[in-house]
Amino acid sequence: MKYICKCCGKEQEDWPALAYSSPSLYMDLSEEELKNAELTSDLCTITHSSETYYFIRAVMVQEVNDNCQNLEYGVWVSLSEKSFNEYVDNYNNQTFETTYFGWLENYFPDYEFENSIPTNVVVDNTIGRPFIYPHQSCNHLFVEDFYNGIPKEEAERRINRILKPQQ
Repeated sequence: MKYICKCCGKEQEDWPALAYSSPSLYMDLSEEELKNAELTSDLCTITHSSETYYFIRAVMVQEVNDNCQNLEYGVWVSLSEKSFNEYVDNYNNQTFETTYFGWLENYFPDYEFENSIPTNVVVDNTIGRPFIYPHQSCNHLFVEDFYNGIPKEEAERRINRILKPQQ
């Protein structure tokens, strides 16, 4: 969709959100393991032996330094069972607001992830899906880029990689 940007006064076209359809852990499940998993557009649970993992869909906004618009990601975060249950219980409660601790559960191709990134998951049901913010104390290039921003060319490269994958 094209529009006149209030920031720069030039005609702009919205960038698509880069969305993940499931948590990385879910993508790695075998057919047999998928029998112990449940995935909807906003929620996911995976049961392994005696442990269950809980995930919710969230939004992350990456600042783009030399551009008027930012890059949005549709990502998944893991929550504790207690937080997940509270979130589900209040899913349709339009006045529900809270912040949870969560772990980023999608990995971006431009970064190496040995461990998941700790995040704050900010829920405000008046605006839609929760927003996530990586913990600044986490020493990782991804977190550094999140808080310092990325160049417009990098944002466009990421979008083009998704829209026009290599053959």
